[in-house]
Amino acid sequence: MMGHKVQNNQMSIADTLGLGFMTFAFFLGAGNLIFPPLAGYLAGENITLAMFGFLITAVGLPLITLIAVAKANGKIMQLLPPIAATALAVSIFIIIGPAFAAPRTGLVAYEVGFKPFLEDTSATFMIAGLTFNITQLIYTLGFFGLSMVLALFPGKLLDSVGKVLTPILILLLVGLAISVIVIPGSDIGAAVGDYQANPLTKGILEGYNTMDTLASLIFGMLIIDILRKKGITEPKAQTNYLIKAALIAAAGLAFVYVSLFYLGATAGDLAVGAENGGVILTNYVIAKFGASGMVLLSSVVTLACLTTAVGLISACSEYFNELLPKISYRRFVVLVSVVCATVANVGLAQLIDISVPVLMTVYPVAIALVAVTFLTERFAHPKTAHRLVVSVALFFGIIDGFKAAKVDVSMFNFMPLHNEGMAWLLPTAIVIVACMLIKKPNQQLAAN
Repeated sequence: MMGHKVQNNQMSIADTLGLGFMTFAFFLGAGNLIFPPLAGYLAGENITLAMFGFLITAVGLPLITLIAVAKANGKIMQLLPPIAATALAVSIFIIIGPAFAAPRTGLVAYEVGFKPFLEDTSATFMIAGLTFNITQLIYTLGFFGLSMVLALFPGKLLDSVGKVLTPILILLLVGLAISVIVIPGSDIGAAVGDYQANPLTKGILEGYNTMDTLASLIFGMLIIDILRKKGITEPKAQTNYLIKAALIAAAGLAFVYVSLFYLGATAGDLAVGAENGGVILTNYVIAKFGASGMVLLSSVVTLACLTTAVGLISACSEYFNELLPKISYRRFVVLVSVVCATVANVGLAQLIDISVPVLMTVYPVAIALVAVTFLTERFAHPKTAHRLVVSVALFFGIIDGFKAAKVDVSMFNFMPLHNEGMAWLLPTAIVIVACMLIKKPNQQLAAN
C-alpha cells in the first residue's frame, strides 16, 4: 500500500520539466516582451540597478507567490472575510482578464507581429466621437475571435501549442540573446527621467507592469489542479513539484529579461521615439536580421500572445462561471472575448497609462497577502493578522494609485517612500511585525 502511495505522488523528470516549461509559457506573454527593452533604453548607464529592481517584482515576486499558493494548498485568501476575498479575486481576474492583460496580448501581437508588414496603418474612422484605427480594429477582432474559438473548445490544441511553441520560443529567445551580446547596437546611453535618481525603485515599479505576481495567484491554483489530475495528491508533494516548476519558469524569465534589458540599453538610434518596447524589439530584429528575422519574431510573438490570451480568457470564464453558475462558461467566454476586443482598441500606450494606477493599488495587497501566508504560523491570531495587514496595504495602495493617476495627494508627502510610489511598504511591514509580537494568552501566562 505504501509503495503505491509514493508511486502515486511522483512525477518523472520529463514531466517535471514539462510542468516548468508550461509554467514559463503561462507567464511569457505580452508584458514580458515589451517592458524590458524600453526600461533598458531609459535606464541607460544605470541598467544594473534598474534591472535588479525589475527582476525583484517581475521574477522574484511571482516565484514567491507561486510558493505561497502551494503552501496555502491553493487557498491563499481563506482567512480573509468571504466578501473581501471574493472582491479581491474578482478584481484580480478583471485586471489580468478583460480590463488589461488579455487586451494587451492582442495589441502586442498587432504591434510586433503584424504592423511592421504594413505599408500604411494611419487610416482611421470615428464612431460616437471615438477614433478607431481600421487595421488595428480588424486585427484585434480576428485575434480575439480566434482566442474565443480556442477557449470555447479547449481540447488538445492548447496542450500541443504549449509543447511545440514553448521550445521554439525558448530557441528563438536564446538566439536573440546571443545576437544581442555578440552584435550589440551601440554604446549604452545616459539614464533618463526617474532612472537618473531612483533606478532601483523605478525598476521595481516597472516590474509591476508585467502583472505576473497577480497572475501567479491564479496560475498557482491552476498548476495545483494539473498536479492533482496527474495523481499528485499529497500537499507536500504538490508543493515540491510546484516549487520546481516555479524555479524553472523563473530562470527562463530572468534569462529573457536580462537579454531584453541589454537589447534596450544598447539599442541607440533604433529606440529613438519608441513609445513602447515592442517597437524597439521590432526595430532591432529588422536592423540585424532583415525580413526573415521579422517573420520569425512576428510568428513567435503572435503565438505567445495567443496562448496567453486563450489561457486568460478561459481562466476568467471558469472563475466567473463558478461565481455565477446561472451563466454558462461558454457565455462568459464570448462576453470576455468581446470586452477584450473592445478594450484593445484603446491603443497600447493608452492602455498601459490607464493600468498603472490600478496596479499601484492592487499590487501592495497581493504582496501583503503573500507575506502573511508565509508567516501564518507566527501569528497568535492568524485571521485578524491577515485581515489587518491586507487592509493597511490596500489603504496605502490606494494613495499610491491616486498619486500615479496624477491626483493631488501631497498631504501624504511626509510619508517615507511616498515620492517613489511605495508609501504602503513601511506601514504594512510595521503592522506585520506588530501582529507577530502579540502572544497567545497561554504564552503570556507561561511567561509570568
